[in-house]
Amino acid sequence: MTTEQGRADREIVLSRLVNGPRDLVFKAFTEVRHLSRWWGPDGFTTTTRAFAFREGGEWEFTMHGPDGTDYPNSIIWREITAPERIELVHGAFAGDPDSFEQVLRFTDQGGKTELEMRTLFPTKALRDRAVERFGAVEGGRQTLGRLAAYIDDTIEREGGI
Repeated sequence: MTTEQGRADREIVLSRLVNGPRDLVFKAFTEVRHLSRWWGPDGFTTTTRAFAFREGGEWEFTMHGPDGTDYPNSIIWREITAPERIELVHGAFAGDPDSFEQVLRFTDQGGKTELEMRTLFPTKALRDRAVERFGAVEGGRQTLGRLAAYIDDTIEREGGI
């Protein structure tokens, strides 16, 4: 295992305070009917080919960019500790050697949820490529923003998810 210092140049850490209880925010990750309504940066949509939210399960999907570009994706759920933590591996396909690891932490903040998204790339070069070529930092912020808006809209309209 590498030290924290050895990870810094390979990592992106984002967080967002979401106006909803932790159980509800966590639940937004557990069913594709929720994920498909908010996942991805602004203007993106998703088409799911397979979804199994369980340790070892896979979410296989395509993100459709606003410019019409399709981005194949695979997420393998490694560890799920409801409603506190999700650990996953995310790449273009299952077994992608350029996949990155991600840990999502859901912390109760008195009826709101602090969501931390910690992403670790295999190399600094892959992290830099994700930031420069794919806008990973801004895209991550937008994704968390879409989740927050989905939670706000869903609670207001439906009283929960």
